[in-house]
Amino acid sequence: MRQTTIMRVIQLCFLLPLVLYGCASPEVLIPKSAAVPAGVDFSGQWKLRPESTLDQRRINEAIDRTDGVDNTTIMHEMLKQQRAARGGMRRAGGTKGGLVHLFLETGESLKITQTPYTLFISFDRAVVEEYSFGENRPINIGGANAYRVSGWDGNAYVIETLGEKGMKLTDRYSLADDNKRLIRRITLRSKELEEVTIVQEFDRQSN
Repeated sequence: MRQTTIMRVIQLCFLLPLVLYGCASPEVLIPKSAAVPAGVDFSGQWKLRPESTLDQRRINEAIDRTDGVDNTTIMHEMLKQQRAARGGMRRAGGTKGGLVHLFLETGESLKITQTPYTLFISFDRAVVEEYSFGENRPINIGGANAYRVSGWDGNAYVIETLGEKGMKLTDRYSLADDNKRLIRRITLRSKELEEVTIVQEFDRQSN
């Protein structure tokens, strides 16, 4: 009798985490503010600092740690699409790619235009991303479905993109105290909650 009771306790210890995991609610992104903080304007030309430069290989390694997608297939699809269409079209990782390869844009030169309601970010004069303040909606790129919120968190502008399988991309832009440096903090989080953060700093360029 005592042995049977012990076995039942052991079974419950193994089953309880599975039950709790199954009952856990899907993650819901918290909407951001649509109100622009007083005196905050990201508009301008920005150049990546040499010490902040990360080569594509290191970026891909960080993505692979959290996205869990074979980089070879993605790079092949990217090169094929780049050959098919040059100049201004969205860089795509192909429908077989992972969330980050499809949604993350990087560049050494940024041009930011800030309006009362929208932020436009041009990466290396090729890809232009548009973010509406207080955005809260599903999105689809290259056959990948995700949910996105973007808006103001204090003096920072934050874009959060959550994939169907739990992969999360957080892009946070903020100005240094002198307003001459732009700090971009990219956080990649896997469905297992492993995180990798990439920090880039940009200098404001004179017009």
